[in-house]
Amino acid sequence: MDLKDVTKDMANQTNYRITQRMEELMRTNPNYKNLSGANRDLVLNIIKKYKEKIRQGIQPSGLTVREDKYRLYENRVKLGLTSYDLNQINDLLDSFKK
Repeated sequence: MDLKDVTKDMANQTNYRITQRMEELMRTNPNYKNLSGANRDLVLNIIKKYKEKIRQGIQPSGLTVREDKYRLYENRVKLGLTSYDLNQINDLLDSFKK
């Protein structure tokens, strides 16, 4: 399971199911076990933000994704993100682009 599996078919999933898939990803994929609890919450919040847009029929633009990446990069020290964490979250954001 990968981040793209979590974000696949988001328009038809409940928030509970997305949270379940994210937790399963954290448990089963060793690449994502390094994320702390706060970083996991950050990832879930990003997923929920984009999920609401996708449910309304609005596909996230490259500009929106790039702005979110920039905000994360800007606040990486305050959020306690390592460069590896930041790269993983960037991959998640890239999976939302069409």
